[in-house]
Amino acid sequence: MPPGPFPSQLPCRRTPDTRFPCPMPEIGQSLREARMRARIDISELEAETKIRAKYLRALENEEWDLLPGPTYVKSFLRTYAEALGLDGRLLVEEYKLRHERLSDVELQPISPRSARDRDRRRRKAPGAGRDVAVAVVVLGIVGGLIALGQLGNDNGNSSSPAPTTHAAPHPVPPTRTPKPKRKPKPRTVTLTLVATGPVYVCLRARDKILVPAQTLQAGRKAGPFKARRFAMTFGNSNLRMRVNGKLRTVPPSSTSIGYVLDRNGRRPLPAGKQPTCGA
Repeated sequence: MPPGPFPSQLPCRRTPDTRFPCPMPEIGQSLREARMRARIDISELEAETKIRAKYLRALENEEWDLLPGPTYVKSFLRTYAEALGLDGRLLVEEYKLRHERLSDVELQPISPRSARDRDRRRRKAPGAGRDVAVAVVVLGIVGGLIALGQLGNDNGNSSSPAPTTHAAPHPVPPTRTPKPKRKPKPRTVTLTLVATGPVYVCLRARDKILVPAQTLQAGRKAGPFKARRFAMTFGNSNLRMRVNGKLRTVPPSSTSIGYVLDRNGRRPLPAGKQPTCGA
């Protein structure tokens, strides 16, 4: 029988007068319990996630001040949770609700001096308008005299050749940098199973049974296997999967666990659709 869930994973009891949802366990506690359940050391997760061990410990202890900043905290949380088979988005949302706050906007009052200056400018507006009108009239007279003088010069020099116009050079179109092509995903998947304790395993690829219905003991490996699509059933979570060289854990469950695995990732299977490897 697989071991039961941790206390933080047990459903809370509701009463008829309950008004609020059951509280979510602490973020760091959820990460630590999932790691201990999968029997993974911090050093293994450091190599898998490329996150330094001191930051992984800070996440488990919720020592947010030891981490570079909120952006890194959310990125580290998501990566750490997915490596343990948890929902990274749920933990990030919980962190944002608990530890992120909108900054208060400081409003500056309008000083009495600025109001007096505004009234003073309004009283000066009529005089300023008259000055502007006089300036416009003077500029119009000067402009008319200049235009008359220029017209006389044009009539006296009518035989002068017209200025040569030069065509503007054509702009050179910018050089487009080709976008790098995305590396296509491999069509086949390489899978290795490593038991961390006694675990029932059934593994199929198409119509071929790769691991018959048997119990692997702690430390035993099965694989590597290559196929486009795998279907599998595990009796409990005493197992780690290496998919194309990357570590994947199996989250705790009180019932059998089933997956479909291909190049797009793994998807859980309900109990009625989990494969069997019987005769």
